[in-house]
Amino acid sequence: MELLEKRTVRDLAGTNPGAARVFEKFGIDYCCGGERSLAEACAAAKANLGEVAGALETPHSDKGERDWAKASMTELSRHIVEKHHRYVREEIPRLTLLAAKVEGVHGKNHTELEEVRTTFQALAEELTAHLMKEERILFPYIEQLEAEGNRGAAPMFGTVKNPVRMMMMEHESAGESLRKLRKVTKEYALPADACMSYAMLYRALQEFEEDLHQHIHLENNILFPRAVEVEGA
Repeated sequence: MELLEKRTVRDLAGTNPGAARVFEKFGIDYCCGGERSLAEACAAAKANLGEVAGALETPHSDKGERDWAKASMTELSRHIVEKHHRYVREEIPRLTLLAAKVEGVHGKNHTELEEVRTTFQALAEELTAHLMKEERILFPYIEQLEAEGNRGAAPMFGTVKNPVRMMMMEHESAGESLRKLRKVTKEYALPADACMSYAMLYRALQEFEEDLHQHIHLENNILFPRAVEVEGA
């Protein structure tokens, strides 16, 4: 286990198809905090290192989950757009209305709902601009890079490292918003007077968080490092 605990979370998430699910289960940051060693990440999440390591070493049996580390960059970028970008765009209007509705009914007794609404609104605005930059600038260049290598026209941003660095900074900002939502909701604990819409909001926010974690993982830990490597080859 000594070698395993010294590997970075990013490396484990990028090479083990089942690692993301294990990290979600134990509350380990595997997208924005991927540079930490497994031991450091477990300590930060107050997770038992032995239990996490055991779960990582258990053979992964979900045949429906693709190993995206073995896909082409074009396949992966298009998967991200078709699945994760679409999900974000579909959920933002629904969650925006739901957060406002729940605050309108319960905000007097639960003042934290105003912060839930405003935090999600800021996250939604940031993500909307973020997806557009990826789809219009970064992903087309990554596809071109895979098809042509360094033989294609030089990008206006100089090197892929520049937009990658910016996207990862924005990922960190999104991660901070998710952490803020967890804190203000006390880990999405429902109060005794919560109605069905209240429960639906908290459940949907947790699902949004899980999808965004997977989304960022695919970019930070697999797509972006490969693009940087190919451009520098």
